[in-house]
Amino acid sequence: MTEQHHWAVFTDNRSDKKGFIGQILSGRFPPEFAFLHGKKAALFSKFELERFIEEEERHDHKILTPDTPQSLQTMSSGERKKALLTYLLGTKPDYLVLDNPFDNLDKEFQAIFRHMLVDMANELTMIQLISRTEDLLPFVGNYAFLKDDKLEIMDGKPSAEHFREHTTLNPDAAIPGAPDWPGEAVDPLIRLKNVSVSYYGKPILRDINWQIRPGEFWELSGCNGSGKTTILSMITGDNPKGYGQELFIFGRRKGSGETVWDIKKQLGYFTPAMTDSFRGYHSLENMLISGLTDSIGLYVRPTEIQGRIAREWLQLLGLENLKDTYFHDLSEGLKRLVMCARAMVKHPLLLILDEPTAGLDDESAALLVALVNKFARVSRTAIVFVSHRAEPGLKPNAVFQLEMTSGGSVGKVVQAGGKPKTLQ
Repeated sequence: MTEQHHWAVFTDNRSDKKGFIGQILSGRFPPEFAFLHGKKAALFSKFELERFIEEEERHDHKILTPDTPQSLQTMSSGERKKALLTYLLGTKPDYLVLDNPFDNLDKEFQAIFRHMLVDMANELTMIQLISRTEDLLPFVGNYAFLKDDKLEIMDGKPSAEHFREHTTLNPDAAIPGAPDWPGEAVDPLIRLKNVSVSYYGKPILRDINWQIRPGEFWELSGCNGSGKTTILSMITGDNPKGYGQELFIFGRRKGSGETVWDIKKQLGYFTPAMTDSFRGYHSLENMLISGLTDSIGLYVRPTEIQGRIAREWLQLLGLENLKDTYFHDLSEGLKRLVMCARAMVKHPLLLILDEPTAGLDDESAALLVALVNKFARVSRTAIVFVSHRAEPGLKPNAVFQLEMTSGGSVGKVVQAGGKPKTLQ
Protein backbone atom coordinates (compact mmCIF):
# COMPACT_ATOMS: atom_id res chain seq x y z
CA MET A 1 0.00 0.00 0.00
CA THR A 2 1.47 3.36 -1.09
CA GLU A 3 1.15 6.43 1.13
CA GLN A 4 -1.04 8.98 -0.64
CA HIS A 5 -0.01 12.58 -1.21
CA HIS A 6 -3.16 14.60 -0.38
CA TRP A 7 -3.47 18.37 -0.84
CA ALA A 8 -5.85 21.08 0.35
CA VAL A 9 -5.96 24.09 -1.98
CA PHE A 10 -7.74 26.92 -0.16
CA THR A 11 -9.64 29.38 -2.32
CA ASP A 12 -11.38 32.67 -1.76
CA ASN A 13 -13.96 34.34 -3.94
CA ARG A 14 -11.31 35.90 -6.16
CA SER A 15 -9.49 32.63 -6.90
CA ASP A 16 -9.48 31.42 -10.50
CA LYS A 17 -10.77 28.03 -9.46
CA LYS A 18 -12.05 27.01 -12.88
CA GLY A 19 -8.72 27.87 -14.42
CA PHE A 20 -6.81 25.85 -11.81
CA ILE A 21 -9.09 22.83 -12.26
CA GLY A 22 -8.61 23.07 -16.02
CA GLN A 23 -4.83 23.06 -15.59
CA ILE A 24 -4.89 19.99 -13.37
CA LEU A 25 -7.22 17.99 -15.61
CA SER A 26 -5.24 18.87 -18.76
CA GLY A 27 -1.93 17.82 -17.19
CA ARG A 28 -0.42 21.31 -16.82
CA PHE A 29 0.71 20.79 -13.23
CA PRO A 30 2.54 23.20 -10.94
CA PRO A 31 5.84 21.68 -9.72
CA GLU A 32 4.32 20.50 -6.42
CA PHE A 33 1.79 18.40 -8.34
CA ALA A 34 4.28 16.81 -10.75
CA PHE A 35 3.70 13.44 -9.08
CA LEU A 36 0.30 13.34 -10.84
CA HIS A 37 1.84 13.14 -14.36
CA GLY A 38 0.48 10.18 -16.25
CA LYS A 39 -2.26 9.46 -13.71
CA LYS A 40 -5.99 9.38 -14.34
CA ALA A 41 -8.12 12.16 -12.82
CA ALA A 42 -11.77 12.45 -11.81
CA LEU A 43 -13.52 15.72 -10.95
CA PHE A 44 -16.07 15.90 -8.16
CA SER A 45 -17.69 19.30 -8.62
CA LYS A 46 -21.04 21.06 -8.95
CA PHE A 47 -19.94 21.87 -12.51
CA GLU A 48 -19.84 18.14 -13.30
CA LEU A 49 -23.25 17.61 -11.71
CA GLU A 50 -24.69 20.46 -13.77
CA ARG A 51 -23.27 18.85 -16.90
CA PHE A 52 -24.91 15.49 -16.13
CA ILE A 53 -28.22 17.18 -15.24
CA GLU A 54 -28.20 19.06 -18.56
CA GLU A 55 -27.49 15.80 -20.42
CA GLU A 56 -30.51 14.19 -18.78
CA GLU A 57 -32.79 17.15 -19.42
CA ARG A 58 -31.80 17.66 -23.06
CA HIS A 59 -31.25 14.11 -24.27
CA ASP A 60 -33.01 11.93 -21.68
CA HIS A 61 -29.66 10.19 -21.16
CA LYS A 62 -29.23 9.02 -17.56
CA ILE A 63 -25.52 8.49 -16.90
CA LEU A 64 -25.20 8.66 -13.11
CA THR A 65 -28.37 6.76 -12.20
CA PRO A 66 -29.34 4.57 -15.19
CA ASP A 67 -31.18 2.04 -12.99
CA THR A 68 -33.48 4.48 -11.16
CA PRO A 69 -36.55 6.25 -12.56
CA GLN A 70 -35.90 9.46 -10.58
CA SER A 71 -34.11 12.27 -12.41
CA LEU A 72 -31.06 14.04 -11.02
CA GLN A 73 -33.02 17.30 -11.11
CA THR A 74 -35.51 16.01 -8.53
CA MET A 75 -32.93 14.43 -6.21
CA SER A 76 -31.65 16.09 -3.07
CA SER A 77 -28.11 17.53 -3.03
CA GLY A 78 -26.91 14.58 -0.97
CA GLU A 79 -28.39 12.00 -3.34
CA ARG A 80 -26.84 13.74 -6.34
CA LYS A 81 -23.39 13.90 -4.78
CA LYS A 82 -23.51 10.26 -3.71
CA ALA A 83 -24.49 9.27 -7.26
CA LEU A 84 -21.64 11.33 -8.74
CA LEU A 85 -19.04 9.86 -6.36
CA THR A 86 -20.21 6.31 -7.07
CA TYR A 87 -19.97 6.95 -10.80
CA LEU A 88 -16.51 8.53 -10.56
CA LEU A 89 -15.12 5.68 -8.48
CA GLY A 90 -16.42 3.28 -11.13
CA THR A 91 -14.10 4.93 -13.68
CA LYS A 92 -11.09 3.76 -11.59
CA PRO A 93 -9.27 7.11 -11.22
CA ASP A 94 -5.84 7.51 -9.65
CA TYR A 95 -6.81 10.78 -7.99
CA LEU A 96 -9.89 12.86 -7.20
CA VAL A 97 -10.21 16.62 -7.46
CA LEU A 98 -12.81 17.53 -4.81
CA ASP A 99 -14.34 20.97 -5.38
CA ASN A 100 -16.00 22.07 -2.09
CA PRO A 101 -17.49 18.58 -1.62
CA PHE A 102 -19.53 19.51 1.48
CA ASP A 103 -21.41 22.48 0.03
CA ASN A 104 -25.24 22.15 0.13
CA LEU A 105 -25.07 19.04 2.34
CA ASP A 106 -26.83 18.74 5.68
CA LYS A 107 -24.79 17.84 8.77
CA GLU A 108 -25.83 14.19 8.76
CA PHE A 109 -24.83 13.63 5.14
CA GLN A 110 -21.64 15.66 5.60
CA ALA A 111 -20.60 13.20 8.31
CA ILE A 112 -21.44 10.21 6.09
CA PHE A 113 -19.64 11.70 3.12
CA ARG A 114 -16.58 12.64 5.19
CA HIS A 115 -16.39 9.05 6.47
CA MET A 116 -16.56 7.71 2.91
CA LEU A 117 -13.65 9.93 1.85
CA VAL A 118 -11.59 8.99 4.91
CA ASP A 119 -12.07 5.32 4.06
CA MET A 120 -10.73 5.95 0.54
CA ALA A 121 -7.74 8.04 1.65
CA ASN A 122 -5.27 5.13 1.65
CA GLU A 123 -6.20 4.05 -1.86
CA LEU A 124 -6.80 7.28 -3.72
CA THR A 125 -4.99 10.62 -3.86
CA MET A 126 -7.25 13.61 -3.23
CA ILE A 127 -6.90 17.30 -4.01
CA GLN A 128 -9.47 19.23 -2.00
CA LEU A 129 -10.40 22.71 -3.21
CA ILE A 130 -11.83 24.34 -0.11
CA SER A 131 -13.49 27.67 0.74
CA ARG A 132 -14.56 27.05 4.36
CA THR A 133 -11.77 26.03 6.75
CA GLU A 134 -14.11 23.83 8.83
CA ASP A 135 -14.46 21.52 5.79
CA LEU A 136 -10.78 20.46 5.80
CA LEU A 137 -10.43 16.69 5.49
CA PRO A 138 -8.49 15.19 8.42
CA PHE A 139 -5.99 13.18 6.35
CA VAL A 140 -4.69 16.11 4.27
CA GLY A 141 -1.07 17.00 4.99
CA ASN A 142 -0.16 19.53 2.28
CA TYR A 143 -1.55 23.06 1.98
CA ALA A 144 -1.70 25.80 -0.62
CA PHE A 145 -3.70 28.96 -1.31
CA LEU A 146 -4.92 29.90 -4.77
CA LYS A 147 -4.42 33.65 -4.99
CA ASP A 148 -6.08 34.72 -8.23
CA ASP A 149 -4.41 32.20 -10.58
CA LYS A 150 -1.19 31.67 -8.59
CA LEU A 151 -0.59 28.81 -6.17
CA GLU A 152 1.05 29.78 -2.86
CA ILE A 153 2.44 26.85 -0.86
CA MET A 154 1.81 27.13 2.91
CA ASP A 155 2.89 25.32 6.07
CA GLY A 156 -0.66 25.15 7.42
CA LYS A 157 -4.16 26.60 7.17
CA PRO A 158 -4.42 30.15 5.79
CA SER A 159 -5.18 33.03 8.12
CA ALA A 160 -8.25 35.25 7.91
CA GLU A 161 -6.17 37.81 6.01
CA HIS A 162 -6.03 35.50 3.01
CA PHE A 163 -9.80 35.73 2.64
CA ARG A 164 -10.23 39.47 3.15
CA GLU A 165 -12.68 41.07 0.73
CA HIS A 166 -12.08 44.60 -0.56
CA THR A 167 -15.09 46.00 1.27
CA THR A 168 -16.75 46.27 4.66
CA LEU A 169 -20.31 47.28 5.45
CA ASN A 170 -20.69 50.94 6.38
CA PRO A 171 -21.93 50.69 10.00
CA ASP A 172 -23.29 54.24 9.98
CA ALA A 173 -25.24 53.97 6.72
CA ALA A 174 -28.99 53.45 7.01
CA ILE A 175 -30.87 51.05 4.77
CA PRO A 176 -32.19 53.23 1.93
CA GLY A 177 -35.93 53.59 1.52
CA ALA A 178 -37.94 52.38 -1.45
CA PRO A 179 -39.87 54.63 -3.86
CA ASP A 180 -42.94 52.40 -3.57
CA TRP A 181 -43.69 50.42 -0.41
CA PRO A 182 -45.56 47.29 -1.57
CA GLY A 183 -48.43 47.97 0.82
CA GLU A 184 -49.47 47.45 4.39
CA ALA A 185 -48.58 43.98 5.51
CA VAL A 186 -51.35 41.52 6.31
CA ASP A 187 -50.81 39.40 9.41
CA PRO A 188 -49.77 36.70 8.88
CA LEU A 189 -47.96 37.23 5.58
CA ILE A 190 -47.74 33.49 4.90
CA ARG A 191 -49.82 30.72 6.46
CA LEU A 192 -49.58 26.99 5.85
CA LYS A 193 -52.20 24.89 7.66
CA ASN A 194 -51.96 21.09 7.48
CA VAL A 195 -50.20 21.30 4.10
CA SER A 196 -49.10 17.93 2.70
CA VAL A 197 -47.26 17.20 -0.56
CA SER A 198 -46.39 13.98 -2.40
CA TYR A 199 -44.54 13.35 -5.67
CA TYR A 200 -45.30 10.18 -7.63
CA GLY A 201 -46.78 8.61 -4.52
CA LYS A 202 -43.79 9.48 -2.33
CA PRO A 203 -44.75 11.71 0.64
CA ILE A 204 -42.54 14.80 0.96
CA LEU A 205 -44.39 17.03 3.47
CA ARG A 206 -46.95 15.98 6.08
CA ASP A 207 -49.37 18.34 7.84
CA ILE A 208 -47.10 21.39 7.77
CA ASN A 209 -48.28 24.29 9.97
CA TRP A 210 -46.24 27.49 9.75
CA GLN A 211 -46.96 31.20 9.89
CA ILE A 212 -44.62 34.00 8.86
CA ARG A 213 -45.56 37.37 10.34
CA PRO A 214 -44.44 40.87 9.34
CA GLY A 215 -40.87 41.67 10.38
CA GLU A 216 -40.00 38.14 11.58
CA PHE A 217 -36.60 36.62 10.83
CA TRP A 218 -36.77 32.87 10.23
CA GLU A 219 -34.17 30.26 9.42
CA LEU A 220 -35.58 27.29 7.46
CA SER A 221 -33.61 24.12 8.14
CA GLY A 222 -33.80 20.43 7.41
CA CYS A 223 -31.91 17.53 5.90
CA ASN A 224 -31.32 17.15 2.16
CA GLY A 225 -34.62 16.02 0.63
CA SER A 226 -36.75 17.15 3.57
CA GLY A 227 -38.88 19.50 1.46
CA LYS A 228 -37.39 22.97 1.99
CA THR A 229 -37.40 23.72 -1.73
CA THR A 230 -40.97 22.45 -2.02
CA ILE A 231 -42.17 24.87 0.67
CA LEU A 232 -40.29 27.81 -0.87
CA SER A 233 -41.63 27.09 -4.36
CA MET A 234 -45.21 27.03 -3.04
CA ILE A 235 -44.71 30.38 -1.30
CA THR A 236 -43.25 31.99 -4.43
CA GLY A 237 -46.16 30.69 -6.55
CA ASP A 238 -43.96 28.49 -8.73
CA ASN A 239 -45.31 25.15 -7.46
CA PRO A 240 -48.89 24.03 -8.23
CA LYS A 241 -48.91 21.72 -5.19
CA GLY A 242 -50.36 24.60 -3.16
CA TYR A 243 -53.69 24.54 -4.98
CA GLY A 244 -56.60 23.15 -2.99
CA GLN A 245 -54.72 23.44 0.30
CA GLU A 246 -54.86 25.79 3.27
CA LEU A 247 -52.03 27.93 1.90
CA PHE A 248 -52.42 31.70 2.25
CA ILE A 249 -49.89 34.03 0.57
CA PHE A 250 -50.06 37.72 1.46
CA GLY A 251 -53.61 37.27 2.73
CA ARG A 252 -55.02 35.37 -0.24
CA ARG A 253 -55.66 31.67 -0.44
CA LYS A 254 -53.68 29.91 -3.17
CA GLY A 255 -55.90 29.53 -6.23
CA SER A 256 -58.28 32.37 -5.36
CA GLY A 257 -57.46 34.34 -8.50
CA GLU A 258 -54.04 35.72 -7.64
CA THR A 259 -51.33 35.79 -10.30
CA VAL A 260 -47.66 34.94 -9.91
CA TRP A 261 -46.97 38.64 -10.51
CA ASP A 262 -49.24 39.56 -7.57
CA ILE A 263 -46.98 37.43 -5.39
CA LYS A 264 -43.61 38.40 -6.82
CA LYS A 265 -44.17 42.17 -6.60
CA GLN A 266 -44.34 41.77 -2.81
CA LEU A 267 -41.48 39.30 -2.64
CA GLY A 268 -37.70 39.54 -2.71
CA TYR A 269 -35.83 36.36 -3.62
CA PHE A 270 -32.22 35.33 -4.07
CA THR A 271 -30.48 32.03 -4.71
CA PRO A 272 -26.87 31.83 -6.00
CA ALA A 273 -27.99 30.34 -9.33
CA MET A 274 -29.59 33.70 -10.16
CA THR A 275 -26.18 35.31 -10.70
CA ASP A 276 -25.83 33.30 -13.93
CA SER A 277 -28.76 35.26 -15.39
CA PHE A 278 -26.73 38.49 -15.36
CA ARG A 279 -24.06 37.81 -17.95
CA GLY A 280 -24.26 41.12 -19.81
CA TYR A 281 -22.54 44.41 -19.12
CA HIS A 282 -24.51 45.54 -16.08
CA SER A 283 -23.01 48.24 -13.85
CA LEU A 284 -23.50 47.83 -10.10
CA GLU A 285 -25.77 50.88 -10.07
CA ASN A 286 -27.95 49.43 -12.80
CA MET A 287 -27.99 46.02 -11.10
CA LEU A 288 -29.57 47.55 -8.00
CA ILE A 289 -32.02 49.64 -10.01
CA SER A 290 -33.14 46.48 -11.84
CA GLY A 291 -34.28 45.15 -8.46
CA LEU A 292 -36.80 47.99 -8.33
CA THR A 293 -38.14 47.06 -11.76
CA ASP A 294 -37.91 43.25 -11.34
CA SER A 295 -36.01 42.93 -14.61
CA ILE A 296 -32.76 41.40 -15.82
CA GLY A 297 -31.03 44.54 -17.03
CA LEU A 298 -32.49 48.00 -17.60
CA TYR A 299 -34.53 48.82 -20.69
CA VAL A 300 -35.66 52.34 -19.79
CA ARG A 301 -33.75 55.30 -18.42
CA PRO A 302 -33.82 55.16 -14.61
CA THR A 303 -35.37 58.02 -12.68
CA GLU A 304 -33.35 60.36 -10.52
CA ILE A 305 -34.91 58.79 -7.41
CA GLN A 306 -33.96 55.27 -8.53
CA GLY A 307 -30.38 56.36 -9.16
CA ARG A 308 -30.15 57.99 -5.73
CA ILE A 309 -31.47 54.85 -4.01
CA ALA A 310 -28.95 52.65 -5.85
CA ARG A 311 -26.05 54.91 -4.84
CA GLU A 312 -27.20 54.85 -1.20
CA TRP A 313 -27.20 51.06 -1.28
CA LEU A 314 -23.69 51.03 -2.72
CA GLN A 315 -22.61 53.34 0.10
CA LEU A 316 -24.07 50.90 2.64
CA LEU A 317 -22.15 48.03 1.01
CA GLY A 318 -18.92 50.03 0.91
CA LEU A 319 -18.94 49.85 -2.90
CA GLU A 320 -19.78 53.44 -3.81
CA ASN A 321 -16.47 53.80 -5.69
CA LEU A 322 -17.42 50.85 -7.91
CA LYS A 323 -20.83 52.06 -9.09
CA ASP A 324 -19.80 51.96 -12.76
CA THR A 325 -17.96 48.63 -12.42
CA TYR A 326 -19.48 45.70 -14.31
CA PHE A 327 -21.20 43.13 -12.15
CA HIS A 328 -19.47 40.20 -13.86
CA ASP A 329 -16.05 41.65 -12.90
CA LEU A 330 -16.72 41.30 -9.15
CA SER A 331 -15.57 38.46 -6.92
CA GLU A 332 -18.22 35.89 -6.06
CA GLY A 333 -18.51 37.27 -2.54
CA LEU A 334 -19.20 40.82 -3.71
CA LYS A 335 -21.67 39.53 -6.32
CA ARG A 336 -23.65 37.87 -3.53
CA LEU A 337 -23.70 41.09 -1.47
CA VAL A 338 -25.02 43.03 -4.45
CA MET A 339 -27.62 40.37 -5.25
CA CYS A 340 -28.89 40.30 -1.65
CA ALA A 341 -29.17 44.08 -1.70
CA ARG A 342 -30.95 43.86 -5.07
CA ALA A 343 -33.51 41.44 -3.56
CA MET A 344 -34.08 43.88 -0.68
CA VAL A 345 -33.99 47.15 -2.62
CA LYS A 346 -37.78 47.50 -2.98
CA HIS A 347 -38.34 46.62 0.71
CA PRO A 348 -40.51 43.58 -0.04
CA LEU A 349 -42.98 42.23 2.50
CA LEU A 350 -41.00 38.97 2.46
CA LEU A 351 -37.35 38.32 1.58
CA ILE A 352 -36.32 34.72 0.83
CA LEU A 353 -32.59 33.94 0.77
CA ASP A 354 -32.01 30.38 -0.44
CA GLU A 355 -28.51 29.11 0.42
CA PRO A 356 -26.97 32.58 -0.09
CA THR A 357 -23.63 31.60 1.50
CA ALA A 358 -23.10 28.32 -0.42
CA GLY A 359 -19.60 28.25 -1.91
CA LEU A 360 -18.43 31.43 -0.19
CA ASP A 361 -15.27 31.63 1.88
CA ASP A 362 -15.48 32.31 5.62
CA GLU A 363 -14.98 36.07 5.44
CA SER A 364 -17.42 36.65 2.58
CA ALA A 365 -20.06 34.53 4.31
CA ALA A 366 -19.63 36.55 7.51
CA LEU A 367 -20.03 39.79 5.55
CA LEU A 368 -23.26 38.57 3.96
CA VAL A 369 -24.63 37.36 7.31
CA ALA A 370 -23.93 40.80 8.81
CA LEU A 371 -25.90 42.42 5.97
CA VAL A 372 -28.89 40.09 6.49
CA ASN A 373 -28.84 40.72 10.25
CA LYS A 374 -29.00 44.45 9.51
CA PHE A 375 -32.00 43.92 7.23
CA ALA A 376 -33.78 42.11 10.05
CA ARG A 377 -32.85 44.67 12.67
CA VAL A 378 -33.92 47.90 10.99
CA SER A 379 -36.55 47.04 8.36
CA ARG A 380 -40.20 45.89 8.33
CA THR A 381 -39.41 43.05 5.91
CA ALA A 382 -39.89 39.45 7.04
CA ILE A 383 -36.93 37.20 6.18
CA VAL A 384 -36.56 33.47 5.52
CA PHE A 385 -32.92 32.34 5.41
CA VAL A 386 -32.15 28.82 4.16
CA SER A 387 -28.79 27.19 4.80
CA HIS A 388 -27.37 23.75 5.48
CA ARG A 389 -24.68 25.34 7.63
CA ALA A 390 -25.14 26.86 11.05
CA GLU A 391 -23.71 30.22 9.97
CA PRO A 392 -21.78 31.88 12.81
CA GLY A 393 -23.36 35.19 13.78
CA LEU A 394 -26.74 34.66 12.09
CA LYS A 395 -29.48 36.00 14.41
CA PRO A 396 -32.91 34.66 13.41
CA ASN A 397 -35.86 35.01 15.77
CA ALA A 398 -36.71 31.34 15.31
CA VAL A 399 -36.03 28.26 13.19
CA PHE A 400 -38.61 26.25 11.27
CA GLN A 401 -37.10 22.79 11.26
CA LEU A 402 -38.22 19.99 8.94
CA GLU A 403 -37.74 16.47 10.27
CA MET A 404 -38.05 13.57 7.86
CA THR A 405 -40.35 10.63 8.60
CA SER A 406 -41.56 7.71 6.49
CA GLY A 407 -44.82 9.60 5.94
CA GLY A 408 -43.17 12.86 4.87
CA SER A 409 -41.38 15.65 6.72
CA VAL A 410 -43.06 17.27 9.71
CA GLY A 411 -42.35 20.80 10.92
CA LYS A 412 -41.22 22.08 14.29
CA VAL A 413 -40.74 25.69 15.38
CA VAL A 414 -37.55 26.14 17.39
CA GLN A 415 -36.27 29.27 19.09
CA ALA A 416 -32.91 30.48 17.84
CA GLY A 417 -31.24 29.06 20.95
CA GLY A 418 -32.61 25.59 20.17
CA LYS A 419 -35.62 25.46 22.52
CA PRO A 420 -38.83 24.10 20.92
CA LYS A 421 -41.81 26.47 20.76
CA THR A 422 -45.50 25.83 20.41
CA LEU A 423 -46.48 25.68 16.73
CA GLN A 424 -48.33 28.80 15.66
